[in-house]
Amino acid sequence: MASESLSQNEIDALLGGAISKAAKPAAQARPVQTETQVYDFRRPNRISKEKLRSLEAIYERFAKSLESWLLGRVRGGVQLQLQSVEHFSFGEFTLSLPTPCASYTFEVQQSGGQHGVIDFGHEFAFFLVDRLFGGGSTPAIPSRSLTPIERMAVRMVADKVIAVIHEVWQDYVELDATLVGFESIPEIIRVANREDPVLVANIEVTAAETRSLLLICLPFAVLEKFFAGGVEGRPDSSGTTEERSANRDLTEGSVRSVRTPIAARLPAFQLPMRELMSLAPGKVLTTPLLASAPLEVFVGSQRRFLATPGRLGGSLAVRLTDGLLDPPEPDAIPLTRLTN
Repeated sequence: MASESLSQNEIDALLGGAISKAAKPAAQARPVQTETQVYDFRRPNRISKEKLRSLEAIYERFAKSLESWLLGRVRGGVQLQLQSVEHFSFGEFTLSLPTPCASYTFEVQQSGGQHGVIDFGHEFAFFLVDRLFGGGSTPAIPSRSLTPIERMAVRMVADKVIAVIHEVWQDYVELDATLVGFESIPEIIRVANREDPVLVANIEVTAAETRSLLLICLPFAVLEKFFAGGVEGRPDSSGTTEERSANRDLTEGSVRSVRTPIAARLPAFQLPMRELMSLAPGKVLTTPLLASAPLEVFVGSQRRFLATPGRLGGSLAVRLTDGLLDPPEPDAIPLTRLTN
């Protein structure tokens, strides 16, 4: 009856049931969570996967080239291995450097005053000093910066690094750089604003039981041509459409003017030695070959076609009957040209 009063327990039970019934459809209607990715608006990722692969190929080539050059000068095993190519701000790059460091700064010519940094790891720098001054054992690694004389010795390697950078980048961007200074305190390196984006290649150096890093820091401003390009690989540097057409005509004319010797030869056969010893000018040589035996046609020194003999007007001729063949063996018999 409506006049009956409910106890507190009955009220709680009614409220709890209502809440649980209302909660079920809400839980079922909850949207499925999707995976999200954190995006840094202050430092957006400017390197696509395709560009990153190209950059890794560039700096792997750099590492192997510099490694080959070093092996002939440090009188010992040295190995360079690319670890990563990353995008940082210049402030983050300087914070990653140890104190003291061995950093050479360079200016990229015709770039509006853009600068980069080559940092020789502390261990690698003193390894170079030890070997360039005649050492041959595991070098001591003092906890100090390089002296002026030591800087001059390592600068020779820094000059080579600049040359190799120019070499590996020349198919994409012209990086004509010149060393301009040396710094041993990271906070003093002021070649760019702290917020400026830079590309940093981390190359691990293993030498004389020591491990270190060689860092190559390039400003993004001098690499815009590379990152703006839509085609991977070497850019087309042949000029305008008219220039490319002229180059094509010149190349085609040069190829067409090349004269290549062509010769036809009977298949190999055997004769008794007594017949060979009786050969004389004017004698007819009888062979076991059929008149329909195919000829082997050589282009230059390579056997390329099969053919049948014949005549065209008053000249001897051959008709090609089969396609490309395997190249001849290195000890192939010298050829002679068919003559009328």
